Amino acid sequence: MKVFVTGSTGFIGSAVVHELLEAGHEVVGLARSIQSVEALKAIGFQPLLGNLEDLDSLRRGAADSDGVIHTAYNHDFTVPREVAAAADVRAIEAMGEALVGSDRPLIITSGTGGPTEDDPGAASPRYAPEQMALSFAERGVRAAVVRFPPTVHGRGDHGFIPILIDIARHKGVSAYPGDGSNRWAAVHRLDAAHLFRLAVESAAAGARLHGVAEEGIPVREIAEVMGRHLDLPVVSIPREEATAHFGFLGAFFALDVTRSSAKTRARLGWEPVQPGLITDLEEGHYFERLRAA
Repeated sequence: MKVFVTGSTGFIGSAVVHELLEAGHEVVGLARSIQSVEALKAIGFQPLLGNLEDLDSLRRGAADSDGVIHTAYNHDFTVPREVAAAADVRAIEAMGEALVGSDRPLIITSGTGGPTEDDPGAASPRYAPEQMALSFAERGVRAAVVRFPPTVHGRGDHGFIPILIDIARHKGVSAYPGDGSNRWAAVHRLDAAHLFRLAVESAAAGARLHGVAEEGIPVREIAEVMGRHLDLPVVSIPREEATAHFGFLGAFFALDVTRSSAKTRARLGWEPVQPGLITDLEEGHYFERLRAA
C-alpha cells in the first residue's frame, strides 16, 4: 500500500512510518518545513510539503494514496482545545472527501472516550474529529478511529509524563493525588504504531479501536518511580489541592482512567509486546535530559 501519513515526524507518527516501511508499504509523509522534507528523504520515504491548515495538500496526499493514517494534531496547550479540534475536523473532512467512494482506509487518532470500544465518546468538541471521520464510513470510505489512553510512552515522549517529571523537579517532591489509587491506562509508542498498521490494512469501516496495552496503573506507582530517579520524597497531595500543585494536569491526574482493548485485540489480533510504563520509566531515559542539565 501507498500510505499518506500526517504527523510523520512526530512522536507516534515517526514510529508509524518505520512500522509501515518495515512491513513493505510505501509512505508519503506530510512535512511542515523544508527541514522536515530533508529529514523525511533521509529516512527513505516521500515527503509532501504542507500542514493541517493547507487543505489542498491534505486532499492531494489522500487522493494519491491507497490509504491515510492521520496522527497530526495541534498539541500546543496555549491554543484553546476547541480551536485545535475545529482545525482537525477541517483536515479530516478534506482528506475524507478525497477518498469518498473508494473504499480506501482513513485512520485517525483520538483519545479513549470510555471504558470500552463501544463507547461513542462525549458530545464535545474533543470528539468532533472522531465523529467527522466516522461519518465517511457511510460514504464509501473505510474510516476507523484508533484511540489512545492518557499515556503513550517511550523514548522521545513529550506528553504528560515529562510534564509530571518537570513539576516534581520544580516542586521538590514527587506527588500523587489523594491515596494514589486512581489509575491511568498506557501504551508504548511502538505498540501503538503496530496497531495503526493493522488498522490501515484491515480495520472495518466505522471501527473504534483502543490502543491500550495496560488497562490501569496506579498513579502512586508512577510518582514512586519518578521520586526514586529524581531522588525526591514521594508525597500525597489532597485532591482538592491537585490543580494548585499540578496546574492544568491536576484534575486529570486525579481521575481514574482505566480502559480496555479486549475487542480491538480480538478483531485485529493486536498484542502489545513492548515494555510497560513502569518498566519504561525504570530504564531511565525519561530522566536523561535532567541528568545532562
